[in-house]
Amino acid sequence: MSALGFRPRATSFLCLLYVSPIGCIASDHGISLQQYANDTQLHICVYRRPDCPALESCLHSLHFWLCHNGLSLNGSKSESILLGTSSRIQNFPSVSGVAIAGSIVPLSDRFVTLGATLDSNLCFRHHVSKVCRSAHFHLRALCHIQPVLTDDIWLKQWLFHLFKTRIDYANSLIHGSINVRRLQCVQNSAARVVLRDRPHQSTTALLSELHWLPVQARITFKIACLTLTHKVLTTGQPYYLRFLQHYYTPHRTLRSVNQRLLKQPRVSTESGKRSFSYLSPKTWNSLPLELRLRHFQTPP
Repeated sequence: MSALGFRPRATSFLCLLYVSPIGCIASDHGISLQQYANDTQLHICVYRRPDCPALESCLHSLHFWLCHNGLSLNGSKSESILLGTSSRIQNFPSVSGVAIAGSIVPLSDRFVTLGATLDSNLCFRHHVSKVCRSAHFHLRALCHIQPVLTDDIWLKQWLFHLFKTRIDYANSLIHGSINVRRLQCVQNSAARVVLRDRPHQSTTALLSELHWLPVQARITFKIACLTLTHKVLTTGQPYYLRFLQHYYTPHRTLRSVNQRLLKQPRVSTESGKRSFSYLSPKTWNSLPLELRLRHFQTPP
């Protein structure tokens, strides 16, 4: 299964007041939709042949509705992409682009959404390369002014904000992939900068001295406790993530019935193993029982 995505851009400052009915238009055509401010993303699953007519029909209705309400679609800022595994995309019928408002929007190899660069194979090499390049630039700039810094606390705070805004952002998308090693190299370099470059000491000891979790551990903590699984289970929000989580209910009475386990779906592809519906139950079920039961509230 592959996914054909399209991202139209509305060119009006009043779009926030008008975009709510767009969801009804997409659902009438059987198209999945995701909105953030003036950024609207349409998704459709295609199997053996491209189903562009359904998507183009939805875009035509969307274009008509926007024009009727004094808005327009910006074709120069609209993007389309075909997502899937390498073998799927290679054997998939050729798709030149998506027609909208009398123009053809060609398929892109990658596009940026909410600061994360998505490529057609969802390997996120371009995203990690961009993050590493930016982080190494700031580390090199910091090395030039490090001799004049007398307060290491300021240095640690600056690097903390560097990781918070760059290394930690959207890093759950690369859980378990080889790209985690590249981010780990950036963190190791930052640790040596803070501790004045100790070449004969292992990076594990340096990270332990700074009380920094490795990148893979930070990703696991984020998925299990910080912002995703625990928050979704306790608050029930956001709904589109809560809808993907189901408690494990055995067919007969077992000791695991009261352990707050989540049902883990079966996935055969590597990209599927990085999805939230698979990774969230796997990470949550690996936690100790006392952590899963602590401060637990029944979601609404």
